[in-house]
Amino acid sequence: MIIPTTTAMASRSSLFSPTRRLPSRLLLSLLFVVVLVLPLCAYGIFNYGQKVSYFFRPVWDTPPRPFTRLPHYYAENVSTGQLCSLHGWSLREHPRRVFDAVIFSNELDLLEIRYRELYPYVTKFVILESNTTFTGISKPLYFARERAARFGFAKDKIAYSAFSGRIAPRDHYEDPFVLEADQRRALNALLKREGISNGDLLIMSDTDEIPSGHTMRLLQWCDGIPPVMHLELRNYMYSFEFPVDYSSWRASVHVYESGTQYKHSRQTDVILSDAGWHCSFCFRKLQDFVMKMTGYSHADRVRRTDFLNLERIQRIICNGDDLFDMLPEEYTFKDLIKKMGSIPRSVSAVHLPSYLLQNAEKFRFLLPGGCLRPPQ
Repeated sequence: MIIPTTTAMASRSSLFSPTRRLPSRLLLSLLFVVVLVLPLCAYGIFNYGQKVSYFFRPVWDTPPRPFTRLPHYYAENVSTGQLCSLHGWSLREHPRRVFDAVIFSNELDLLEIRYRELYPYVTKFVILESNTTFTGISKPLYFARERAARFGFAKDKIAYSAFSGRIAPRDHYEDPFVLEADQRRALNALLKREGISNGDLLIMSDTDEIPSGHTMRLLQWCDGIPPVMHLELRNYMYSFEFPVDYSSWRASVHVYESGTQYKHSRQTDVILSDAGWHCSFCFRKLQDFVMKMTGYSHADRVRRTDFLNLERIQRIICNGDDLFDMLPEEYTFKDLIKKMGSIPRSVSAVHLPSYLLQNAEKFRFLLPGGCLRPPQ
């Protein structure tokens, strides 16, 4: 019988010591991280990274400089001369000409409401329509198709041009900001062809950013107005049932001069308060929502294909939730937390475009209680 020596026993026991087992434990730990933890992190970043980023926006981003807000005076049965005086301006002998310029996509209902609201004050409705979205998706020329039937009342005032856009390869998007810039340059050329001249008023806004008629009457009849001003618009989502706030500022009015260029960005620090309405994603049909979500400048917000599910879109519209599952874009935690969650419903339909209320049945989907939409 051979009795192991102390040295041999020590050697054998070392094979099973914690020190010898450590590499296998480390290997298992690394395997766990690679197989489970990293995919979960990637999934979380892809699905919730934007939310995390937006939640901490007050930490990493700086708010834009504040606007200088001009008070806006208006009431029925108050003369234009008195309204000019209240603003510190003077009454003109003759009104300025007004040019309303838009790049049109597919917002036929809002365009009709816009043109009816502004018709008494606008000299020329200048409209550019592309056969592609800003992301390069082919689309019909909706306005051209409906021009005679729906917009015949303004035929003598409409200057229309079709723009030939670039079609993106299948399953790819063009850079939306490049295509948008192309169309804005084309709109500048169209305005010049239609005879805009120094001293005329030019409205620069998207179709769904609608200045009120009394705002434009005030600006065309008053002398002393700022040469460039933004318009503060009441901000709505999906319909006039869901008022958000007064944060819409991109619409602007310019006293035209030779260097004026059509833009949709900040151009001055001056803004006229409570000057109209911005109804975002205010479409009649669910498929129109899909078209805008995939076709406008922020199409990258569609992070998952199920975002385009029609049942999901319908549910979100009626709940007043966010189509892109995003947090509010705010610069303080106070404002961010205040706006988190669904948009509260309003049952008020006061101070809305008159044509909308005169044709309430036609535009029921834009009024309180009308959240249900047909698919097509």
